[in-house]
Amino acid sequence: MANLRLPSLTCLIRTTTTPPQPNSQTQARFNPRACSSQTTSLSRRQLVSQAATLSLSVSVASTLCEQPAKSEEVLSAWERLYLPIDPGVVLLDIAFVPDESNHGFLLGTRQTILETKDGGRTWVPRSIQSAEEEDFNYRFNSISFQGKEGWIVGKPNILLYTSDAGQTWDRIPLSAQLPGDMVFIKATGEKSAEMVTDQGAIYVTSNRGYNWKAAVQETVSATLNRTVSSGISGASYYTGTFNTVNRSPDGNYVAVSSRGNFYLTWEPGQAYWQPHNRAVARRIQNMGWRADGGLWLLVRGGGLYLSKGTGLTEEFEEVPVQSRGFGILDVGYRSKEEAWAAGGSGILLKTTNGGKTWIRDRAADNIAANLYSVKFIDEKKGFVLGNDGVLLQYLG
Repeated sequence: MANLRLPSLTCLIRTTTTPPQPNSQTQARFNPRACSSQTTSLSRRQLVSQAATLSLSVSVASTLCEQPAKSEEVLSAWERLYLPIDPGVVLLDIAFVPDESNHGFLLGTRQTILETKDGGRTWVPRSIQSAEEEDFNYRFNSISFQGKEGWIVGKPNILLYTSDAGQTWDRIPLSAQLPGDMVFIKATGEKSAEMVTDQGAIYVTSNRGYNWKAAVQETVSATLNRTVSSGISGASYYTGTFNTVNRSPDGNYVAVSSRGNFYLTWEPGQAYWQPHNRAVARRIQNMGWRADGGLWLLVRGGGLYLSKGTGLTEEFEEVPVQSRGFGILDVGYRSKEEAWAAGGSGILLKTTNGGKTWIRDRAADNIAANLYSVKFIDEKKGFVLGNDGVLLQYLG
């Protein structure tokens, strides 16, 4: 099969449109049964006192219900936030504006974009007119900010850009030659970004998205067609898409094949993705970077492995975890020593020694949802994203 070389993409920006303001209206509700009274004989003064108390209760309840999203359920180290979205929404990514530390955005399926201006305590739905011009139900996969510049990518392929901390978003058209669906984007500097598709294409821009240059010369499928005889187990069954992709702070990537039978790495300057055999018996669920520069690896069925040493390696050792047989889906590091792992059926695990030992946070067991992503914005601000609109905020 001939190699598929990645083209450079030339993009032009459409006319900027100003999106409508966020819809923060919610309907206040009050349950009269929660304020039942006994049918007893009361004096006039008692009736007046109870009426005033009931009026105050109604006022407080209405004030609370006016908030578009509120925190109600306190966990041991996490607090669940209830969001004004449909229950079936899967939350996929979250980011905050560096220049406005309390201002952030939350993405998900079903064209979900939420905005907060109080550090994540409350969220309101955000409508972006440039993303509603076509009859698509977008899945917004990734968001990234640097300064006041931000980028959003989604599926079907859509790219949004802001230069004013998200007050307005421009739709940047993309070439039809783009291989695969965009699954990740990283703001890298002024008017600069790096985006990745699920077929392994990596593109970079330095002029606000007008032009994109291919950072790798071919898709992963083409690379594997050339290297299938090099001993990569399962490469001949590769479907051509990534299951997950994660980027280190210094720009290195690790991606898991869609079948989970091998993984791939890429470093800046390399012309091709480098495939690696998995060093474990079970199929890989996800991989990512530790705070010390090493790798973590999750396998299906709840296993967790850590690489020996730092940097890219194929040597891993298993770490015992209490996963109850449920899959662990993601790991997020708050610091070099403290990290959290999340997964199916509300699994939430914590380490305080860099990952050598893990304990289960049982207070999250009553959350009937899969927790897909752990994101720490900094040491004080962290979130866990799940399906059915589940969002947890770190309390510290």
